[in-house]
Amino acid sequence: MDAATAPHRIPPEMPAYGETNHIFEMMQVMLEQLLIYQPKEPITFMICHLQRNNDNVPKIVILGPPASGKTTIAMWLCKHLNSNLLTLENLITKEASILAAEATQHYEKYKTVPDTVLVKLIQERLNDEDCIKRGWILDGIPETREQTLMTQTLGISPRHVIVLSAPDTVLIERNVGKRIDPQTGEIYHTTFDWPSKSEIQNRLIAPADISELDTARKLLVYHRNIVKIMPSYPKILKVISSDQPCVDVFYQALTYVQTNHRSNAPFTPRVLLCGPVGSGKSLQAALLAQKYGLINVCCGKLLKEAVAAKSGYSNLIQPYFEKKMAVPNDIILKILTKRLSQQDCIQKGWVLHGYPRDLDQAMLLENQGHKPNRVFFLNVPLDSVIERLTLRRTDPVTGERYHLMYKPPPTIEIQARLLQNPKDAEELVKLKMDLFYRNSAELEDHYTHAITINGDQDPYTVFEYIESGIINPLPTKVC
Repeated sequence: MDAATAPHRIPPEMPAYGETNHIFEMMQVMLEQLLIYQPKEPITFMICHLQRNNDNVPKIVILGPPASGKTTIAMWLCKHLNSNLLTLENLITKEASILAAEATQHYEKYKTVPDTVLVKLIQERLNDEDCIKRGWILDGIPETREQTLMTQTLGISPRHVIVLSAPDTVLIERNVGKRIDPQTGEIYHTTFDWPSKSEIQNRLIAPADISELDTARKLLVYHRNIVKIMPSYPKILKVISSDQPCVDVFYQALTYVQTNHRSNAPFTPRVLLCGPVGSGKSLQAALLAQKYGLINVCCGKLLKEAVAAKSGYSNLIQPYFEKKMAVPNDIILKILTKRLSQQDCIQKGWVLHGYPRDLDQAMLLENQGHKPNRVFFLNVPLDSVIERLTLRRTDPVTGERYHLMYKPPPTIEIQARLLQNPKDAEELVKLKMDLFYRNSAELEDHYTHAITINGDQDPYTVFEYIESGIINPLPTKVC
C-alpha cells in the first residue's frame, strides 16, 4: 500500500478474519520452515506444509535428572494429548530402520548411541505419519548441548520445553526404590507408589545402576549438561519442581503445554465486558480506554447521544425513553454497528459494555461482522451489588456523586439534601440482576473462550486480571 494514502480504509472483516484464522502465525511458521529447509521448490514446499495442517500439534521436550519422574509425566501427557512418546529405547528398537539397527548394535556394545545417529533417528521418526498428525513428546532428549544444537540445525524445534527439578537427596532416595514393570513399562516405587495387585508386584524388576553411588554420578553428569542446554530454549522453557505429588507436577506440565506462546501478530483488541448492573463494567472499560487507547463503547450512552444529537434515530428512540421501555434490537444494532464500523474503532480496537444482554443480541452483533476476541464475565454477588448501588447518592446542588459507605458526604448539610436515583432502588436492582443471570448462561455457552472474573474485589485487581486476559494468548482447550 502507498503510505501517502494513510489512514487505510480497512474493512473490519479483514483483521477479524486474519486473527480468527491465525494468518500471521501461519505465514511466520512457513517462513521459518523455508529458511530452515531452503527447498528448491518453495511453492510446492509451502503447499505440502499447509496440507499437513500440524502447526498446533504437541511438540514437547521433557528433561530432568534421574528419578525426577520425567518418564511418568511424559507418558501421562502422551495419553492425555493423544501424542507419540519418543524415548531412546523405542527409537533404537524401531522396526524396518537401518539407522535403528545400527544404533542398537552400538548401544549393546557401548551402552550409548552416537549423537549423529541419535539425532538422525529422531528426524526419521518425526517424519512418520503419526508424528506429523499427532505430534511428539521427547523424553530425556537432548542430553547434551551438542545434541541440542544438532536437533536445532535439522529444524527439530519443540514448542514447549519442561525441566523437572528436585534436591539431589530426594532424587537419590527415589531412585533406590524404583521398580519397573517389564510388560507395560510402568514405573513404580517401593515406598511412594507400590502397585496393589500381587501379580504386578511379583513381576517388577529393579533397573540397573540405581545404587546411591551410581545415582550420584548420573546427577553430576546431568547438572553439568543441563546448564548448557537451558539457554538454547529461551522463552519456551519452564522449570517445574518435582518435589511434590506426581499429580500436581502433571497438571502444572499440562497447563503449560496447553498455553499458547505470545504471538508477534498484530492484535487489535475487541473486548466485551459482561456483568450485572453494578459489577463495575463502566469503570473497567474506562481504565482500558485510558491505558490502551481502546474506544469506550457504552450501548446506553450511544442511545442517549443519538437522542441528544437529534440524529435520524432520535425520533425512533425518544418514545421508548419517555415510556421507560427497552429500545428494539434493530434500532440498537444500527446505532452500535455504525459506531463500531468507524475508523477509530477499527484501528485502535474497542471495549463494549451494556450489549449484548442475551444470545439473540450476541448473534445479531456477530452477523454484522463485529465479533469480540476477548470476552470477560464479571461475577458479583447480589449483596455486594445492592450495597454498591442502593447507597449511591447525588448532590442536586453541585452534581457531586457520593456513596454513603465508600465516599460519604463531608458535612451533615450536604448529606441532608442528597437524593437517590430511582433506578438505584433495591427492588429495581434485584429485578435487573435476575434478568441478567437468566440470560448469562446462554451467553457463557456462546462465548466458549470467555474468562470469568470475580468482580467483588478491588477494582484495580479486577483490572489486572482483565489486562492479563487481553495481553496473553487464550489457552488451548483440549477435549
